[in-house]
Amino acid sequence: MSKDNDTSSLEREIEEAREHLATTIDQLLYRSSPKTIANREIASLKAHFVDPATGQPRTDNILKVAGAVLGAVVLVVVVRKVVK
Repeated sequence: MSKDNDTSSLEREIEEAREHLATTIDQLLYRSSPKTIANREIASLKAHFVDPATGQPRTDNILKVAGAVLGAVVLVVVVRKVVK
C-alpha cells in the first residue's frame, strides 16, 4: 500500500510542477509581449512627467526636457550659421 501512496504522491507533485511551469510560461509570455512592453514604457514616461498619485504635472521634469530641447535647437542653429 505504501507503493500506491508514493505513486499518487509523485503524480500529484508532477501535476503541481506542471501547473507552476504553465503559470510561469504565461507570465513570461505576458511580460515579453510587445504590447505589454509598450504600455509599460508609456506608463513609465507618463510617470516621469505626471505624478501618478496626484495627477499633477511635474514641472521640474517638464522644464528640464524643454530646456534640453531648446538648447539642442539653439546649438543646431549656431552650428549651421558658423558652417555657412
